[in-house]
Formats: sequence, C-alpha cells, structure tokens
Amino acid sequence: MLNNNSAGSIPINTRVRKKSRLLLFLATVGPGLTVMLADTDAGSIITAAQSGAQWGYKLLLLQLILIPILYFVQELTTRIGITTGRGHGELIKEKFGAKWAWISVVTLFVAAMGALVTEFSGIAGVSELFGISKWVTVPFAALALILISCTGKYKRVERIAIIVGLFEVVFIPAAIFAKPDTSALMHALVGKQPFNNSSYWLLVAANVGAVIMPWMIFYQQGAVVDKGLTKENIKFSRIDTFFGSIVTQIVMGAVLVLTAATIGRTNPNTSLDSVQQIGNALTPFLGSIFGKTFFAIGLTGAALIAAIVVSLATSWAFGEILKVPCSLNCSWKEAPAFYSFYSGGIIISAALVLVGIPLISLTIAVEVMNSLLLPIVLGFLLALGWKVLPKPFALKTWEKVILIFIYILVCSLGLFTVLQLF
Repeated sequence: MLNNNSAGSIPINTRVRKKSRLLLFLATVGPGLTVMLADTDAGSIITAAQSGAQWGYKLLLLQLILIPILYFVQELTTRIGITTGRGHGELIKEKFGAKWAWISVVTLFVAAMGALVTEFSGIAGVSELFGISKWVTVPFAALALILISCTGKYKRVERIAIIVGLFEVVFIPAAIFAKPDTSALMHALVGKQPFNNSSYWLLVAANVGAVIMPWMIFYQQGAVVDKGLTKENIKFSRIDTFFGSIVTQIVMGAVLVLTAATIGRTNPNTSLDSVQQIGNALTPFLGSIFGKTFFAIGLTGAALIAAIVVSLATSWAFGEILKVPCSLNCSWKEAPAFYSFYSGGIIISAALVLVGIPLISLTIAVEVMNSLLLPIVLGFLLALGWKVLPKPFALKTWEKVILIFIYILVCSLGLFTVLQLF
C-alpha cells in the first residue's frame, strides 16, 4: 500500500493548492480577453483588410510588434484598477480634479461614438451582403445589445461577450484556406518597408489607432473593479491580458493575410469602399460559403462584442464622475443613469447608421481619430501609473522607459496623421 509520500502520489496539500490556483485563475480571467476581443472590432478588421489589400503582407510585422505595446498599456490599466478599486474616470477626478476628468470623459465619448457607429455600420454591411435590409438587422442588434446588459450580473454579460467575440476566430482558418504565399509572407516580414510612402504611413497610424483605443483603457479598469478583483488576482490578470493581446493580434494578422493572399495578390493597391466589396472580392478565392459567410460571422462577432465593451466603458466613466451607481450587478431601478448612458449611446449610433454612412471611409477616419485622441488618454493613464500605484506594485524604471517610448510613438504617429490630413 502506497503512503502519501510514495512515488507517484501527489500530496493532498499540493492538490488543494493546485485546485485553488485553478479556481483563482478561472475567477480572474475575463476582462483582459473581453477587451482584447473587442479590440479587434469591425473597424479594426476593416483596417486590417485594407492593409492587406493595399500593401500585401508588408504590414503584418506591425501586427506582431503591437502585441507587447498593447499588453503594456492594458496591463497598467488593470494594475491601477485592481490596486485602487476605482475606475479610470473616478481616479482622474480624485487626483487631478473634475475639469480634467470631464476632458478625459469627453475624449472617451467622442472615440466611443465613432466606434459604435462603425460597429453598427459593419453589421449593416454584413446584412446587405445577403440582401437583408439594415432596417431589420441594425434595430435588432441594438435591441439585443440593450437586453444583454439587463442580466443583472457582471459575470453573465462578460460570458456572453466572450462567446460572441470568439466568432472572430473564424478569420484564422479563412486565412489558411486562402493559401497565402509563404515565401512572399516571410520576405515581407524581413524585407524593406515603403517608409517613403505617405499612404503607407497613414495606414500604419490607422493600425496603431485600431490596436490601442481610448475606450479600452476605461473598460478594462472599470471591468476589474466591477468584477471585484483584488491584489491576489494580479498575476492571473496579467496572463489574461497577455493571452488576449496575442489572440487579438493573431486575428488582425489573419485578416491581413486573408486579403493580401486574395485581393492584394490579384488586384494590388486595391482601395476597398464597402463591406460588400470585401465580401464579394473574397468569394472567387474562397467560394460563396467560405468567402461571404466566414467574413460575415467574424465581422458580426467583432462588432457585437466591441459595441458591448464601448458602451460599458462610456457608462462606467460617466457614472463614476457623476457619482451615481454604475455597475452591471445593479438593476435598472438601482442604476437608471448607468443603463441610460449604455442604451442611449447604442440607440443614437444605430440611428446614425440607418441614415446612411460609407463604412470604409468612416472606419479609416475613426481609427486615425483614435490615434489623435490616444495621447490624451494615455497621458492620463501614465500620470496615474506614476501617482497612485502602491509600492509593491509601483512601476519599475524599465517599465516607465517602455511606457514613455509607447507614448512618444503614439504622439508621433498622431502628429504625422494631422500633417497628412492638412
């Protein structure tokens, strides 16, 4: 008979510790993966598709470079939220005053409304791929998004968002089915880039604007607070954020490879003007099922999860600075202002889309706008990181150097964008 110390046995205290760590991990995972899946929203997918169609595989390296940049920004957001127990808008108001808090929230609101219009435009474009009127799909999607928030529990909303967002993963097999030229792909990763081309840099700025968006910072900090994460969750929260960073950039890369291997190969430098054009252009290469259907499923999932995240980020921010109840764990009766902000943004943006807006032009404009607004939001984030983190979790010197580099990069691309526009 084997005793507890015999070879092949696992001590009971070790099993308990492993089980406890697993439960802690499962309890922690969510905010990072959710915000990263939302990061690959309809606008980001269109930007990646445009990048592949116009420049082939040349911007694929950028998608990989953006993984650590995305992680460092969102990890700081999580660290601040967990250690302080406060949302982003609330902390700015507490540390820098109401005026700066309102500036940050207005910046968020502008970016959020642009994003929401983009998401609903994506849904409208997908429905029209199959001959369904946007007057059917857009109101239906808006109603569904509002009802999702009424579950009365943060965890339920998070689970629904993740399930919907995972539909984006269909772009990975779609990229494989497109049979990309691996030699051309590898050459693009290590070969020369067209740095002297202004349109190339404009898409670089749009991709950076697509990967780090103002509402992501507000959302993830609000989410870890609403979920009730504590300092013991920080380690697993970092894993959650890092894994999500990889997933979102793999999806972005897959979309880029998909269009580079199809549209970009046969019609290089193609300018995409509508969702229908992208879907129809993919059909000759992937067939009707894989072409339109895969694109439709992926884009719809991306648009819906992003709409949830963007709406929640804005609602938390307004609720925090107005000091009204703002939690998904509250009912409509307990937090009427919070749910009104959430529903109001959805209804207004859906109505704007029904009026009729060209998606592709809007998408690129929104992503460029994000790159212009991001320095403001990132500036507040870095200032809070320097100011509020308690000693065990304070930023190390090397982390500060990396974050300052990211800030300079973002500001430089934003300045370049302004110069190109004028």
